[in-house]
Amino acid sequence: SAPKPIETQKFAPLNRSSSLVRRMQNQNDTVKDDAELAASISAEQWGCCSVEEPSFQDDEAAKVPYVGDKEPMSSLSSEYQAGSPILLEKIKVLDSQYVAIRRTRGDGNCFFRSFMFSYLEHILESQDGAEVDRIKVNVEKCRKNLQNLGYTDFTFEDFFALFLEQLDDILQGGEESISYDELVNRSRDQSVSDYSKLLLNFFDNLYSTECGFDRFLCLSVVMFFRFVTAGEIKTRAEFFEPFITGLSNTTVDQFCKTSVEPMGEESDHIHITALSDALGVAIRVVYLDRSSCDTGGGVTVNHHDFVPVGSGTNEKEEASSAAPFITLLYRPGHYDILYPKVINT
Repeated sequence: SAPKPIETQKFAPLNRSSSLVRRMQNQNDTVKDDAELAASISAEQWGCCSVEEPSFQDDEAAKVPYVGDKEPMSSLSSEYQAGSPILLEKIKVLDSQYVAIRRTRGDGNCFFRSFMFSYLEHILESQDGAEVDRIKVNVEKCRKNLQNLGYTDFTFEDFFALFLEQLDDILQGGEESISYDELVNRSRDQSVSDYSKLLLNFFDNLYSTECGFDRFLCLSVVMFFRFVTAGEIKTRAEFFEPFITGLSNTTVDQFCKTSVEPMGEESDHIHITALSDALGVAIRVVYLDRSSCDTGGGVTVNHHDFVPVGSGTNEKEEASSAAPFITLLYRPGHYDILYPKVINT
């Protein structure tokens, strides 16, 4: 179902001699609530992450890069030429508000991957060092939360280190600074379709090509976000438990083990709320569905801003008054990235 809003040490740089790499070398080591909308997505651009027909969806998802190129909004409308009139009207509204869409692979990790790329892209473009410093503090809190919850450091430390490296790399001026094109290349893949194959491919190519490392990097950062999300849910179990029980009729621990930590598991409002709160990053989710939103002045498109808790009152009010810099488009079972039009004042 569509995500509904919920009311309310430092790391050593990771390189090829990191503990995770050494250990692995030594060891040789669903959403169906809108069938018409899901059916209208062309096979070539299939984005649904549900697992109703895994063989078909796995094959189709593999045709889409982890992170695609920016596309004009017209590419979205072309998918629905024979679709619901409500959808077509809503796409016209979106076209008036957004300049581009960036698609992500529909493999169950699309929310985390969309968040990952959108956040890193924002930092690369804004060069906001203060924001990088702020989120690093929150990342350290997340690390301590996992330790307090009993997680062993080696299960997550390298994923955390990788994310922090990316933050440092996208700030220009350093020896390891990367370009926009390199950020895109690090965030996409066109041949590896799952995490286990990715790891095997990475170590097979560790010393022969950088491609293996980039592929490892992409899914490792997604894994970082999954750990952060699970840690936040478990740390605030009393808050999240009623929503988890209503959604899956399971315990908080079991929900995290089966629906948060494993790669390929879809994300819902619980995941979005937890990640936003843990990292202190607001997220806007725009809903493209068949619900009627005609308020008398024409069709409108619903959205919800997930604003992190824990800020001071003034900071939270300020965050609520401005649109989040991360905007995701939600269609049944899938998230892509939207780019708002710049309004000249």
